[in-house]
Amino acid sequence: MKYSIDKTAGQPAYLQLYQQLRQDIIEGSLPSGAKLPSKRLLAAELGISVITVEHALALLADEGYVYPRPRSGYYASFGGSVPAQPLPKAAVKDMSVPVSVPEDFPFSTLSKLMRRVLSDYAERILVKSPNSGCMELRQAIADYLARSRGIRVRPEQVIVGSGAEYLYGLVVQLLGRELIYGLEDPCYDRIRRVYEANGAVCAGLKMGEDGIETAALGCCKAGVLHVTPYQSFPSGVTATAAKRHEYAAWASERNAYIVEDDYASELFVSAKQVDTVFSLAPERTIYMNTFSKTLAPSMRTGYMVLPEGLLPEYEKKLGFYSCTVPVFDQIVLAEFIRGGDLERYINRRRRRLRQQMQKAGG
Repeated sequence: MKYSIDKTAGQPAYLQLYQQLRQDIIEGSLPSGAKLPSKRLLAAELGISVITVEHALALLADEGYVYPRPRSGYYASFGGSVPAQPLPKAAVKDMSVPVSVPEDFPFSTLSKLMRRVLSDYAERILVKSPNSGCMELRQAIADYLARSRGIRVRPEQVIVGSGAEYLYGLVVQLLGRELIYGLEDPCYDRIRRVYEANGAVCAGLKMGEDGIETAALGCCKAGVLHVTPYQSFPSGVTATAAKRHEYAAWASERNAYIVEDDYASELFVSAKQVDTVFSLAPERTIYMNTFSKTLAPSMRTGYMVLPEGLLPEYEKKLGFYSCTVPVFDQIVLAEFIRGGDLERYINRRRRRLRQQMQKAGG
């Protein structure tokens, strides 16, 4: 067997096995429809427990790289002729509707941070923010993305703005109004309305069980594709790993750009999240997210991560825009992220969501 576990690597055995199987599936060594080695065989050959193997296979299944067949085993499901196995849908509320305040919202932590920022930063919070956002927040976001999403970028690539809708407008001004903007159909209607208000022409691309249908993607004339891979509203569809690779390949082949709207992805209940499109095609993807779902809609703080190649064009066209988020808010959020408070809060919410799902499932 080609797989091996390095017990000195400092990485859990299940992640080592997950990465090796995932690589074989992506490269085609385990083609779509191929049966994976059994859990007991993998455990015996690698000298690890069956539970460890099950953990690795569960991650692959969560991400859409494999699917289980009852009393048969796991099979590769990445491209090829085997129908993609859609990730479970969840009830998706209107993105614009405020959610109730979680019972463990970190009010006391935020209040302490606010007092500390007022004391430690003093007059610096009265100075105008750099146009792309304070470096403290941009660095904190870059570090957070590396830890949580596997996205490794320089803080200079992070642009801070007051929510996703403001950032959508910047995208149109950056990439151009002459391009067609492909949107999921159905999609959150405000996305289309903001693009059209900024002079862009939009085209709807029919959604399937695992994301935008391949036929719709193949025949569209769009130069920009706006996707919400995690729990797209209102369909509730989460794009499979194969579909995300398809989006990345589409952009690379057409020299087009993807806007990856990753709202609420932090609340993915699996132990490991599906790869971002940005991580698959960093030179063709603008990654976008906000803190509206993870913290509160009133935060009105979002960000986008630009490919390195777009930075000169951004500075030329839009670098004069002032940052729309107050310095005080930026610094408090930066401290909240840097101190690990954001991740602790997200982990608590994930645990509660998993418990709710388990109760709902009986």
